[in-house]
Amino acid sequence: MMSEKDYAPLSPACVRALHDKLYDKRKTAALEIEKMVKEFASLNKTNEIKRLLKVLGQDFANSTNPHARKGGLIGLAAIAIALGRDTSLYTEELIYPIVARFSDPDSRVKYYACESLYNVAKVARGAVLPQFSQIFSALSKIATDSEQSIKNASELLDRLMKDIVTESPSFDLPAFMPLLRERIYTKSSFARQFVISWISVLDAVPDIDLIIYLPEILDGLFKILDDPMLEVKKMCDTVLGEFLRSIKSNPARVDFGSMINILIGHAQEKNDEILQFTAITWIKEFVQLSGPLMLPYMSGIFTAVLPCLAYDADSRRNIKETATAVNHTLMKLVSLQVEQGATAVRTAGGEDNEVRGQLDLPSVVEVLTQHIAHSSVQTKVAVLRWIHHLYIKLPNKMFSYIDILFPALLRTLADPADEVVQQCLVVIAEVISAPAGEVSQDLSKTQAPIREASPDVNSYYTKFLISLLNSFSADKHLLEERGSFIIRQLCVLLNAEDIYWTLAKILLKDSNLKFASLMVGTLNMILLTSSELFELRNKLKDLNTKESCTLFCCLYETWCHDPVATVALCLLTQCYKHICDLIKVFGNIEVTVEFLTEIDKLVQLIESPIFAYLRLELLEVPCDQHLVRALYGLLMLLPQTEAFQTLRTRLACIPSLHLECTHRREAATVPKKLPEKLKEIDFKKLLAHFNEVQARHKDHKKSTRAQKLAVLQKANVDI
Repeated sequence: MMSEKDYAPLSPACVRALHDKLYDKRKTAALEIEKMVKEFASLNKTNEIKRLLKVLGQDFANSTNPHARKGGLIGLAAIAIALGRDTSLYTEELIYPIVARFSDPDSRVKYYACESLYNVAKVARGAVLPQFSQIFSALSKIATDSEQSIKNASELLDRLMKDIVTESPSFDLPAFMPLLRERIYTKSSFARQFVISWISVLDAVPDIDLIIYLPEILDGLFKILDDPMLEVKKMCDTVLGEFLRSIKSNPARVDFGSMINILIGHAQEKNDEILQFTAITWIKEFVQLSGPLMLPYMSGIFTAVLPCLAYDADSRRNIKETATAVNHTLMKLVSLQVEQGATAVRTAGGEDNEVRGQLDLPSVVEVLTQHIAHSSVQTKVAVLRWIHHLYIKLPNKMFSYIDILFPALLRTLADPADEVVQQCLVVIAEVISAPAGEVSQDLSKTQAPIREASPDVNSYYTKFLISLLNSFSADKHLLEERGSFIIRQLCVLLNAEDIYWTLAKILLKDSNLKFASLMVGTLNMILLTSSELFELRNKLKDLNTKESCTLFCCLYETWCHDPVATVALCLLTQCYKHICDLIKVFGNIEVTVEFLTEIDKLVQLIESPIFAYLRLELLEVPCDQHLVRALYGLLMLLPQTEAFQTLRTRLACIPSLHLECTHRREAATVPKKLPEKLKEIDFKKLLAHFNEVQARHKDHKKSTRAQKLAVLQKANVDI
């Protein structure tokens, strides 16, 4: 044990009392210390007070004896009570040893440390603020203590400190922020609760502008919002709500750019619906409040918002609706900025420096390209609408990315959802119908030429149709399941005549004869049955212009890949005499089940509304003998199936022979005139072309069979 003079100015009795295990003994010693300090203060014995602080703060507070540590703590509190207002002269010597005991291994010592600091702070009030960081750190640690008595004591001290801070105009917020940033990332729910309570109190103080420092703590707040303890989550949600109200009331003082990326990150955390909804809500408000300032962050916002459009569950409906609102606001923002001529756009190869209000197009295109393959229909449609919107608003800029987007758009045509494919075609139509001068001309020179009638069509028009046919050729399922739908939609969005003209020219040069035949059959069926091609059918039916005759010849040359489709085209264009010539040639064509099936389908089409005019022609007296011969020719090609009976019944409806004879003389004097333009068509040349194409098909089939036979023979030899 130390000698008595080492504890001076304490008396031996006081020293023993401070070491005693009984609280009452230590309390008595504290009263003696209080009386002693008052006397020292009245006599201005500063050195004696400092020595007493040293003895209690070092010798007692750091003693190995827990009762001595308790005595030191109660003694320090007694000094503060005795000094009163003069406590401010010694706050560092008082607070430091007390705060050190907040980590004491003895729970009772920690309790007395809280009580002691409470008494010191109650007396010193604002004078303790220079040591606030130490006090706050100690309080945040002890907030996690499981001992209820310590919790109660720390809560009393915490409330006192909050009162002191809120009433003091000298609180140093900038000095406090680094400590708050550090503590806000604690994993303990109780420590988080402590931090949130302090943020709430500071934000409520009129003289403290915490919004300025919000970027430093926003990420931590959202992490706390993910806390498993419901009470902590609710407290954090309330604080974030207050911050958002402050932002909306005075957005001019808010640094939106420093916080948006934090929100984008948390908006992608799908495991907590409250967290994600809050982040998306903040993003919505940021976009509405800051406007053009959000343009540089559009790609990040897309990353957060677009996947949320896929939510169908009731629990996430609010998230989806909010994400939809963000998406809509951004689209309006881009439109408004473009209309005002105020949108700066960074394109590929541009500077990487972030420019205020600049749209970072490369990153936007990258994100859109990634999300075009999303699993959700809603998300994919939203992405496609964005691509379409950007092409409309920023065509010259967007064409720089056509080679990036084009493959992705082509892949999307195979999507199982009609809505996605339809929207994809809207985008493609916008891209390929833009004026040619706005598109890169570095394209393949082997593409089929677009006819001179469409000078405004750009080179990607043909490139797309070539790619589309290549896709159909590589994926028969795509052609069967999506081919008709895709071509019909293209004819709605673009000029149907140009579509058919270009496709015919491309297929005419296609070396894959089997695919060309299959594709012609598909195009022919669409032409004859689709309501979207009504105008094109009428144009071909009359053949009363040079342009329509030219189109017919173009289609005919390609339709020759499919004999029955060629007949159907001639029926549509009323070239009945030529049909008779074609049917004569059919005797040299291999009649397969597939061939007969195609004739069967054609008979069904003849009975459809499309060919009503053809059936009405059979009523004429005399009726067109070439038409009758053509129909009888088809009848003779058919076996006696249902289609045979249908066509036979139709032919039986032709007016009887005596009616024809009655008018034979009159009809003979008025020969039926062919349209002048029709006379310009060289049908002999067309027939020769038909024979040449069919000969190629015949040779191709023979070659294919020979190859298959050779493979089988080789396989037998190997066996």
